Amino acid sequence: MCGIVGYIGKRQAYPIIINGLKRLEYRGYDSAGIVLWGNNQPILYKQKGKVSDLENSLNALNTEAYVGMGHTRWATHGEPNDVNAHPHMSMNGKFFLIHNGIIENYSRLQKRLKDRGYTFRSETDTEILVNLIEYVYLKGGIDAETAVRHALNKVIGAYGIVVFCVDEPDKLIAARKSSPLVIGIGKGEYFIASDATPIVEYTNSVIYLNDNDIAIIKRCELSLKTLGNEEQIPIVQTLDIEIGDIDKQGFDHFMLKEIFEQPRSIMDTLRGRIAPDNTDIRLGGLFAVMDKLTNARRIIIAACGTSWHAGLVGEYLLEDFARIPVEVEYASEFRYRNPIINQDDIVIAISQSGETADTLAAVRLAKEKGATVLGICNVVGSSIPRETDAGVYTHAGPEIGVASTKAFTAQVTVLTMMALILGHRRGHITTEMFNKMVEELRDVPNKIEKILQKNQEIKEIAAIYKEATNSIYLGRGYLFPVALEGALKIKEISYIHAEGYPAAEMKHGPIALIDENMPVVFIATKDKSYEKIVSNVQEVKARRGKIIAIVTEGDTTISSMADHVIEIPETMEFLGPLTTVVPLQLLSYHIAVMRGCNVDQPRNLAKSVTVE
Repeated sequence: MCGIVGYIGKRQAYPIIINGLKRLEYRGYDSAGIVLWGNNQPILYKQKGKVSDLENSLNALNTEAYVGMGHTRWATHGEPNDVNAHPHMSMNGKFFLIHNGIIENYSRLQKRLKDRGYTFRSETDTEILVNLIEYVYLKGGIDAETAVRHALNKVIGAYGIVVFCVDEPDKLIAARKSSPLVIGIGKGEYFIASDATPIVEYTNSVIYLNDNDIAIIKRCELSLKTLGNEEQIPIVQTLDIEIGDIDKQGFDHFMLKEIFEQPRSIMDTLRGRIAPDNTDIRLGGLFAVMDKLTNARRIIIAACGTSWHAGLVGEYLLEDFARIPVEVEYASEFRYRNPIINQDDIVIAISQSGETADTLAAVRLAKEKGATVLGICNVVGSSIPRETDAGVYTHAGPEIGVASTKAFTAQVTVLTMMALILGHRRGHITTEMFNKMVEELRDVPNKIEKILQKNQEIKEIAAIYKEATNSIYLGRGYLFPVALEGALKIKEISYIHAEGYPAAEMKHGPIALIDENMPVVFIATKDKSYEKIVSNVQEVKARRGKIIAIVTEGDTTISSMADHVIEIPETMEFLGPLTTVVPLQLLSYHIAVMRGCNVDQPRNLAKSVTVE
């Protein structure tokens, strides 16, 4: 959730760190700070607010240094303020530390340290950890690396940390457990970050730390160990992103850019996986488990937020085409309700970042129970792909906007391919129909291009409803999860309360809310439920609700009743989620911009939720 940047090398550290923190702003944060080693002394600055506020406060100061680290904090322990901001300094000034994650046994550790004379300035668990490291260091008369290892062996929780010791200013120490860290390798320099976005403009050679790894990083040397002091051989990987992928490229916001990138991101997710003549789909990451998947008695999908909505679409697809029972679980509840998991179950974990703490916990529980666990992720080298038995990357490219857009459609694209493969292999889809469905899937990017041409039209509708305080989103069948996703998007970025429902459920409560001030968004394209949803539209119209309808081109029935209509190209019913969600994303985006909201960094939200 928080952002980490560290640098040691031959360049000035400050501009690298401050620009890296700006790259990480998309993750969500409420304060920022930096520590530099300059003129043989530590220089610490931190404050509540944006990275730009921190930068402005440093403009007139000397920031010359070749070692340093910075942090953007998303508050967990203690309110957002200057004192609780990172980096944190130990009581005697020996250590500085930045930290992502949560120390679960912080209270017990704090009591032990207080009994030994330690006092604390902040309300954070991080300050407890940096003081624990210092205590072990001073009491044991050991080096900084050993102190960090011993201290972390006493910690329960999740962490990605970078540590600096004033007695050993030629090194940075990094460690991780359940919170990502990546180290970029340059010539005589190293970069540390919580993800690759601050690193990509300097190097494409990286090392992803594994759980319980600790890296000791000097200007021209890196060594890797476990917390048990076992030497590790670093595995160097090549980043597959370019600097242009993390720039706005002329768009006002990352979210708008990523909405418009969806034709390309879906095509990239399909690329190399569909035969040129549409007769085959191959997902190489599932090759080793395809027989297990084909013969599965049950599939469990675990995810959070937007990925959970993608999982719901996957349930419809897999049950419809493969005829395998599917359960979709909130990963945050999955591990706590003592779920029944059998060894012949397939568990699919979906996560854009691959680091979502609740989803990772679900993966680990499923593996303990002996299930085959698959991952659908966007970020190469992240934890879920490394901890699952097999999986598929979405190839959506970096998603910087906190509110997920292209990641959702890429996830649905992968689930669609999986459902088609299984349906064909299990004999529920004929070869002729399979080829036709694959052809239609390949044409989705072209149809989304046509929908994006309606951006101005959707913006005009948004202007009418920008002052709304509530809204309802309704859909049926494959389009019910789209209603949930549309409601989530407008909540996330415009702060308008919204609820998504199956359209038939409106009569069982939500209809009481409908009056002349209530916008009701219908996802109502031509499908087998069309006549039923026409009746739902009539019910809302009879109560004077304001109707915004997503309909198939040429629709006359719903168009005659709705206050506003957004027409989209006709497609096969099972592909509806990929096309209908796009106008809902644009509607939410324009309403949020008109309300003056920070679209890319909504309040209280973080891009990668690495704490439970």
